[in-house]
Amino acid sequence: MPNVEKISIALTSEMAATVRDAVNSGEYVSTSEVVREALREWKLRHTLRREEIMELRKFWQDGLHSGPGRFAEIEAIKAEARRRAAENARAK
Repeated sequence: MPNVEKISIALTSEMAATVRDAVNSGEYVSTSEVVREALREWKLRHTLRREEIMELRKFWQDGLHSGPGRFAEIEAIKAEARRRAAENARAK
């Protein structure tokens, strides 16, 4: 494994037991392998979350730039949503 740096981490006893169980079951070869996979998964989730936030910000900006809405009151928005839901239910 190229450029490996050894670090020490502190885990709760429950987390440490989970890591040991994963190794003892043969699912992983070492505790380091468990931690590396956990970090890869975290990095992927972190990246996806960042992308989702960027997409939501884009949608927000698109909405702002689209001009004023058709409905001034929340009750009118709810009524329109109910109307559309009923229309979709009839179409199925």
